[in-house]
Amino acid sequence: MNDKKKAWFRSLVQFIKFGIVGLSNTLISYVVYLVGVRFGMHYLLASVLGFVISVLNSFYWNNKYVFQQGDEERNLWLTLVKTFMAYASTGLVLANILLYIWVDVLGISEYLGPIINLVITVPLNFVINKLWAFRGRQR
Repeated sequence: MNDKKKAWFRSLVQFIKFGIVGLSNTLISYVVYLVGVRFGMHYLLASVLGFVISVLNSFYWNNKYVFQQGDEERNLWLTLVKTFMAYASTGLVLANILLYIWVDVLGISEYLGPIINLVITVPLNFVINKLWAFRGRQR
């Protein structure tokens, strides 16, 4: 296998791992969201709470499992801030704008809206995390 194919395969495996972490992340976020809505919390506030908890989960597993550094060191605090910023742009801002459109504009169920968002936000999150948030130091 040539170097280009090896790099492509490594990225594919990394994306699959990201998907596995993302699945747990999505479940955590959605359960927090459902519990919040069920107990009378406004759906956007419940979405923000689910977001914060799920980003912490995502950071831990992506750092340990998906975007390992090998011998290179990574500044964990900087990576955590970048992770929050990456997910805030897609998982908080974009997802909540889309959620508003699905629920208040198009009349889609507030329970289905977050699931529709995944088609847009998951691939975008992977690219942002891979190329920016978890990128190693340049030597």
